Amino acid sequence: MTPAAPARPLTILIGADTFTPHVNGAARFAERLAAGLAARGHDVHVSAPSIGHRHHGTFVEQVEGQAITVHRLPSWRWYPHDWLTFVLPWMSKHYARRVLDEITPDVVHIQSHIVIGRGLAREARKRGIPIVATNHVMAENIIDFTTLPPLLDKVFLKLAWDDAERTLKMARAVTTPTRKAADFLESTIDVHGVIPISCGIDKANYTPDLAPREHRRVLFVGRLTTEKHVDVTLQAIAKLVPELDVVFDVVGGGDQRHKLEQLAAKLGIADRVTFYGKVPEDELRAAYTRADVFVISSIAELQSIATMEAMASGLPVIGADAVALPHLIHDGENGYLFPPGDVDALADRIRTVLTADDAEYLRMQRASLEGVEIHDIQNTLDTFENLYRGDPL
Repeated sequence: MTPAAPARPLTILIGADTFTPHVNGAARFAERLAAGLAARGHDVHVSAPSIGHRHHGTFVEQVEGQAITVHRLPSWRWYPHDWLTFVLPWMSKHYARRVLDEITPDVVHIQSHIVIGRGLAREARKRGIPIVATNHVMAENIIDFTTLPPLLDKVFLKLAWDDAERTLKMARAVTTPTRKAADFLESTIDVHGVIPISCGIDKANYTPDLAPREHRRVLFVGRLTTEKHVDVTLQAIAKLVPELDVVFDVVGGGDQRHKLEQLAAKLGIADRVTFYGKVPEDELRAAYTRADVFVISSIAELQSIATMEAMASGLPVIGADAVALPHLIHDGENGYLFPPGDVDALADRIRTVLTADDAEYLRMQRASLEGVEIHDIQNTLDTFENLYRGDPL
């Protein structure tokens, strides 16, 4: 029998409303997806907001070590948010037509239904180009930055989800990072058959420290925005002092940083909390390695790449029992869940991890390392390649 010829490389257009230099889970996933596909020989293009209003055009950019063609669309800063930029919504289809004329992709993979993805989906459908859509968005996450009164926020949410439904129904396949996120999407809008596909990480990039040591260092990595509820973790840390010699490292920037710094001072723990802001990738990985437990109090995670990175670094993980965090954090195995917003319960979980004996602590570390195996980025890339080609999963 003649062996099957290798499948030809594809021309893939990724539409991303958030992309490097933005720092958030959706942007990081788009970067890793683009780089991973390029490493497999595909011709990968990304349509993304410009870096500053004047810095638009087509550029070859280094993304995760790969040369990626990035089509930067003119975008504007949304000033209520600390970094968010956006393309003018009424121009999205114009820019979509232009990039589709230029590259004629085999498939369009949109990372949201908001602006860039919305325009690309509508123009790609007109041309018969297959569309794959991944949802990283909970419209509720945007509420803090609309500057609308509460009554109008409800109207905004309904309109946002109605438009999401219209856009996602244009896709050959709709994916989300986890089964819980897929269930959430299917229960919110009239879309069915949502496929859970992990964002994936390259666990080889992380360095677990399994040697016995004193346990005192708590870590959070992520955007400092209200839905992350870092204030809950600060209050829990305050309850543990001076009982435990605990310190808290906070890596990431955001609009809530100043308020959180003020809260740490008010709680009397400013000397135990270090706000690092955004750090280079090597420093981020070092922060994971030196930490003793990763804590995430967020109530709006559709997966949480930071939690997976912590697991790949061999850390016990503690998180709010909300949305997709229970998909990663198995209570009593690789860490603990706590009721969202319950400061006393969180303090108790942190105490349990930091005071665990060496054998129990090592057991949680190994459980994290085992639990992250299924989130290997190569599995993610295999699955998306099948979706792009229309092959069965």
